[in-house]
Amino acid sequence: MAPAYLATIPALRRAARWAPAALFSSGIVAGDKPVLVRDFVRSALYDPNHGYFSKRSGPVGVLDSAIRFHKLDGRNAYMKHLDKLYKMHDISWFTPVELFKPWYAYAIAASILRTANLSVPLKIYEIGGGSGTCAKCVLDYMMLNAPPKVYNNMKYISVEISSSLAEKQLETVGEVQSHLSKFTVEHRDATDVAGWGSKDPQPCWVLMLEVLDNLPHDLVYSPDQVSPWMEVWIEKVNGSSQVCEVYKPLQDPLVSCCSEIVGMNEENPSLREKLSFAANGLISKVFPKPRRAWLPTGCLKLLDTLHQALPSMSLIASDFSYLPDVSIPGDRAPLVSSKKDGKTLDHPNYLDAQGDADIFFPTDFLLLEQIDHHCSGFSKDQMNRGAFKPVKSRRTIILDSAAFMEEFGLPLKTRTKDGYNPLLDDFRNTKFYLSVPTHNKK
Repeated sequence: MAPAYLATIPALRRAARWAPAALFSSGIVAGDKPVLVRDFVRSALYDPNHGYFSKRSGPVGVLDSAIRFHKLDGRNAYMKHLDKLYKMHDISWFTPVELFKPWYAYAIAASILRTANLSVPLKIYEIGGGSGTCAKCVLDYMMLNAPPKVYNNMKYISVEISSSLAEKQLETVGEVQSHLSKFTVEHRDATDVAGWGSKDPQPCWVLMLEVLDNLPHDLVYSPDQVSPWMEVWIEKVNGSSQVCEVYKPLQDPLVSCCSEIVGMNEENPSLREKLSFAANGLISKVFPKPRRAWLPTGCLKLLDTLHQALPSMSLIASDFSYLPDVSIPGDRAPLVSSKKDGKTLDHPNYLDAQGDADIFFPTDFLLLEQIDHHCSGFSKDQMNRGAFKPVKSRRTIILDSAAFMEEFGLPLKTRTKDGYNPLLDDFRNTKFYLSVPTHNKK
């Protein structure tokens, strides 16, 4: 089924340490057994009863009509219009594919059409399709611009974990009757390899727009600059509703694998690293500084599943490369945000998320590239085998969103009267990741 590091978490030796932070009440942690942070995040976001995305489709907004940017004077007019839309819909946020419809999705469709092998029927998977806007706009573009045979024979499959959003996607795509014969929604967890059935060797495309930021992450902790990293678990205190962090040695296979990809536990450090380690050892005795790091284990699990199920896939992912004003400590730390009465509240601790708050992480795109190569069968170990450089089985590129839109899109369509372009000017903290298979076999 799945590799060893995706197996069931083994029973761990309890070498635990209580977190120095205060206790937090939580209805998210069920039962009395401790859970890894990724399980807490998954429950807070996706639990079918109280998860943030499962309660309603409301967190992600849907515009009744496309914004007419050419009729807006400039940035001030756009911001006023955006503020009006948020108040009118009372939702947490609009995705870029929604704000800039149809042009954002048209650019994605154009990039697919430019590079796809059209000798086989076009098949597109979208992971976490939101309200269905991307699916509808991509299908619209193919209907209007692709050869009729491509549109008539194509398949667009949305893999959606939220039942309410799955229903909304069918409603959105169904606005064009001819799309429905090409579109299906599979209500399931995309990280579960069993849900994909047998391996499909045929070429296909996988889209992940603002998906990586909501994937479960794990947290590791070290009390100072040189002590080994430890896994963070969440545990109820004496059977009450209060929870606290517990630290254990690294033993979870998925956490261990991700930490190796990140390079947190290099086995053969350079002389410079050894000297730095020794210096840190002296400093840590006098000025110990706790360390925290968030690991994208959900991304690792998803990409491993996709490479198993769809080995010939081409991948397009877009997300936030950094997030401003994050107060939660740790490398790659998330922003935890809720909205009430039209006001946004950022929480100082991830344990505040009780199904009423979004938890979203920045994406380290260079790390994403490393994970992608690892899951496709290329590992760091190969770098040291022989004098010849090992050949990777993927070709990858990371582009700023503005560069992607200028290459594949129509930027003039999102420009205001004075030349201001919110798609190019306001989304500088977002990037695109493109990954396609080469002809090199493992």
